[in-house]
Amino acid sequence: MSGSGMQYIIVGIGGQGILFTSRVLGKIAIDKGFPVVGSEVHGMAQRGGSVISHFKVGGYSGPLVSEGQADVVMAFDQKEGIRNLAFLKEGGTFLVNADDESAFENDHLKKYLARRKIETCRFAGFRILDEHMGGKYLFLNVLILGAASGMKIEGFEEDRVAAALKELAPPKHLEANLKVFELGLKAARA
Repeated sequence: MSGSGMQYIIVGIGGQGILFTSRVLGKIAIDKGFPVVGSEVHGMAQRGGSVISHFKVGGYSGPLVSEGQADVVMAFDQKEGIRNLAFLKEGGTFLVNADDESAFENDHLKKYLARRKIETCRFAGFRILDEHMGGKYLFLNVLILGAASGMKIEGFEEDRVAAALKELAPPKHLEANLKVFELGLKAARA
């Protein structure tokens, strides 16, 4: 873990598995002996509204990540990700399920990402799940966990994420989760 810790923002729409992703991240950190603190902020989460999870690993006292302080923004939804970019610190990492590549052709957004030296990993999560999982979007969270591991983002070590999935995923979905995790690894490395 770098410096005093890591701060993550996980955003998306209700029902995309953001809370499960936070549980996996928490399990990994606790297994390594690090303290964790977090908070979920819900809009109309059960009706497809915004969900944002603040998650900190290390010696933090408050649960909320301040603007410009997140090491990583993980976006299950492209619009929510772009809307929450202000949380990222300069040189941070933006991992996004990009369903409309044209949004990243916006000059203002391109300049913002370049000026702030933000490393971006975009992948077409819905297309990947359509092709390989018959459109079962409930696995989007595990696809993103795989992509985070594939990018070698701190806190998402491949072996630790796989072990956490084996422990936390419902047994009936474990095989599918491990397959999707591999798909996420490949998406990040493409």
